[in-house]
Amino acid sequence: MSDILHTLEVQLPLPEVDRSYPIIIGRALLSDGAFWQSLIAGRGVILVTDDQVGPLYASTLKESLGGVSQLTEVVLSAGEARKDMASLETILDAALKDRHERGSLFVALGGGVVGDMTGFAASCFLRGADFIQVPTTLLAQVDSSVGGKTGINHAMGKNLIGAFHQPTQVVIDLDTLASLPEREFAAGLAEVIKYGLIRDADFFEWLLAQVGALTARDGDTLAYAIQRSCEIKASVVAEDEREGGVRAHLNFGHTFGHAIERLQGYGEWLHGEAVAAGMVIASQISVLRGTLDASIVEKLIAFNRAVGLPVEAPSSLSASDLLQAMSSDKKVSSGKIRYILLQGLGEAAVTEHVTTDDIVFALSA
Repeated sequence: MSDILHTLEVQLPLPEVDRSYPIIIGRALLSDGAFWQSLIAGRGVILVTDDQVGPLYASTLKESLGGVSQLTEVVLSAGEARKDMASLETILDAALKDRHERGSLFVALGGGVVGDMTGFAASCFLRGADFIQVPTTLLAQVDSSVGGKTGINHAMGKNLIGAFHQPTQVVIDLDTLASLPEREFAAGLAEVIKYGLIRDADFFEWLLAQVGALTARDGDTLAYAIQRSCEIKASVVAEDEREGGVRAHLNFGHTFGHAIERLQGYGEWLHGEAVAAGMVIASQISVLRGTLDASIVEKLIAFNRAVGLPVEAPSSLSASDLLQAMSSDKKVSSGKIRYILLQGLGEAAVTEHVTTDDIVFALSA
């Protein structure tokens, strides 16, 4: 039997239709056939996973799906480097070959890469099909599975091709974290600590106090960390679905992080690792601006070190390297790079006024 611990709601109403959807957090959800039958309701299913997650969990989920009217399984090569047009075509080709209809349901079983590509494929398929996010990594559970950002990478930048396409459900089975490699787990903690930095000072301090329990993957500690992260993400998305305002704050550390990923070669650094270094850079610049106490940066660096995350960009990258890479980021507006800095612990803001000298200072701090 499954154990549902928390159910949150992402509120996205429109005048003509309510697009709100639940985030379900629990244990043994993948193996609960009754739960899945209630979600599928006789629809055809395109199950998308990768060659690392699939061998661990796909058979369990397929058994839970039972006698679904039509099941197509797509197994992609794992890794950020495969988040590309070729993989997108693989998903769409399989769905079209098996003659799925618009009423079929895409199911993304995997980390953020699988979730992003599956959601984008669903948005394109017959001009829009439903999909369910089943994130199996900590990073995907607290970040990419919630909010409807879908897409693929391009040689000129990360996530430059995509669409806003909200899932109909997010199903978080905490049991999948047991098989997550240490490096992947740490990468997820980068997104968790981000929420405290930009939105909830108390949560930030709680995370610092729980470092030991988090790294030991204590069940109750992780359940709360994921719940609170999803609550914050859901509230931001409900307020600003398409990043016209406050949702941009969720990109704290990402402008620098995406540049690091691109310059290192996608997959060399994990997304969460690059964001971790990016948050330190952005925090150092916030200190330089006089809006953040230096002690917060020291606490962030200590947290990163304790959980196994980078505390600085690769030494081979210069300020000019980062600026050039960031100039093609999707967050550029009217030709200007938009940076997310901290106005204090738990308070983020957008600025375009970051200089090369600022970045040099942060890289050398």
